[in-house]
Amino acid sequence: MKFHNKYYIFFSKLSNKLRVDIVSSLNSKEKTVSELVKELNLEQSKISHALMELRDCNIVYFEPRGKERVYFLNETIKPILKLIDLHSKKCCNCKECNLCGK
Repeated sequence: MKFHNKYYIFFSKLSNKLRVDIVSSLNSKEKTVSELVKELNLEQSKISHALMELRDCNIVYFEPRGKERVYFLNETIKPILKLIDLHSKKCCNCKECNLCGK
């Protein structure tokens, strides 16, 4: 069952809090590394490394604009995030989801 390996790789890219924070941030709008550094209050090197991991699986893309790169989510990711939100609201009973108000 080779397809399970794809699931593992995809979800492992999102199994890190910083990478999830970046995906959540980019879900609202595209951003530069500088904007992500400021918003997430982390070092540029950590943000850049996390973005590289997300780019490996094409979860995020970038577009050069002048001297900066503007990062944005792959169009296939937003529907997945909506499904996760729906699942959390309707189906999830874990205490973490209950703490964040689903």
